Amino acid sequence: MYDRIYGVIQSVDDFVWGWGMIALLLGTHLFLTVRTGFIQRKTITKGIPLSVAKEEGADGEVSQFGALTTALASTIGTGNIIGVGTAIALGGPGAVFWCWITGVFGIATKYAESLIAVKYRVKTEDGRMQGGAMYALERGLNMRWLGLVFAFLAGFASFGIGCATQVNAIAEVCNKNLGIDPLVVGVIVAGMTAVVIFGGIKSIAKVCEKLVPFMAAFYVIGCVIILLINYDYIIPAVTTICRLAFTKGAAAGGLVGGGIRYAIQYGVARGLFSNESGLGSAPIAAAAAKTKNPVRQALVSSTGTFWDTVVVCLMTGLVLVTTIMKNPAINVDEAVNGGELTTMAFGQIPFFGSLILVVGIISFAYSTILGWAYYGERCVEYFAGKAGLLPYRILYVAVLLAAPVLALDLVWKVADILNALMAIPNLIAVLLLSPMIVKETKKYIKDLDAADHTPVPVVKTGKQKS
Repeated sequence: MYDRIYGVIQSVDDFVWGWGMIALLLGTHLFLTVRTGFIQRKTITKGIPLSVAKEEGADGEVSQFGALTTALASTIGTGNIIGVGTAIALGGPGAVFWCWITGVFGIATKYAESLIAVKYRVKTEDGRMQGGAMYALERGLNMRWLGLVFAFLAGFASFGIGCATQVNAIAEVCNKNLGIDPLVVGVIVAGMTAVVIFGGIKSIAKVCEKLVPFMAAFYVIGCVIILLINYDYIIPAVTTICRLAFTKGAAAGGLVGGGIRYAIQYGVARGLFSNESGLGSAPIAAAAAKTKNPVRQALVSSTGTFWDTVVVCLMTGLVLVTTIMKNPAINVDEAVNGGELTTMAFGQIPFFGSLILVVGIISFAYSTILGWAYYGERCVEYFAGKAGLLPYRILYVAVLLAAPVLALDLVWKVADILNALMAIPNLIAVLLLSPMIVKETKKYIKDLDAADHTPVPVVKTGKQKS
């Protein structure tokens, strides 16, 4: 019976994350890139500098950097480590190219969805800032019913993709490498998470501001060390990645390209899954930022996709491809588990390789738990009111306790489906509001000080008015 149910859910998962969803997301990325005048060109010159700057006298709960790191906490996760390896195993080295391209064009969608999240955010009676696709749908398009659909899907998805699967990954790596019982891991992670999430967005942002830069730098340093070890294979790896992105063929070290179809399918899918551009999750955190200008925060938020995919996923891809090319004995056809490929790669670092990988997976997974806890709270509050927060937090912590000792194949698939479906209402909001996005963007590019300073309306939680 279980196998039959799993088979049905697997079929649904394959359908929702199939070519239709890939075309919808990638198509939106390309459309918004053109409509915003290739806003990606402002990532380094404007977005990154603004992410560490303060805007005095602005409404919000956390700094722009705090909102960015909270969003990055959920996007930079095990997908950056294991997901890229899986893409290479299934789609060949060319998948790295398409994963990277997805990140480059995904910056425009992350910019657009963050802009509307801040533009249509609201302030609750107790002074908290709330925003996201649900408020943009309600206040920008008078489609509260679709906002409720988004909030429902995202709220339930948080238990799987942001909670159960992440703590399970932590428990597995701790058990294999440190010999710690999974139940003990569940208790520790649940306790640490409870202390943080019961403190609200300010508490979550405070932890993320410190954890995200550390975990990213720690992992990147490990990648740099491996690339130095494999330095003579970097240029051949880049050449191989580009060549096998457009053709089927073989390369040194057991690398076989599956052809453009599989390279695109797995590269784009993993890229979209990793950076979450278009899913509508990260803008929920962006809406809490202290800013007067929705375009300013949108530029800051868009750097999340840049760091997540354009930088971290690319480095992981280069590490894995150079490792496989340097070690011909590695049979990629058999090592379909992305975790196995990554373990082999980091095993090249004497003494500390496995430690870097363990710390990376633990910190990446834990940060995702915190980021998705906040997303889930905001969505639950939207459709159930403030009274739904305490039950949600208790259930979230309970899932963290139980997940390390449960088989999560079915949970992962259901969460994966919900994660894909929540993108649809968000993309509807982004596409229908694109004229406003273009207008706001042009206003900002011409003069930052002329951007929208419209006061944020005060509303009762759960009873927003269009």
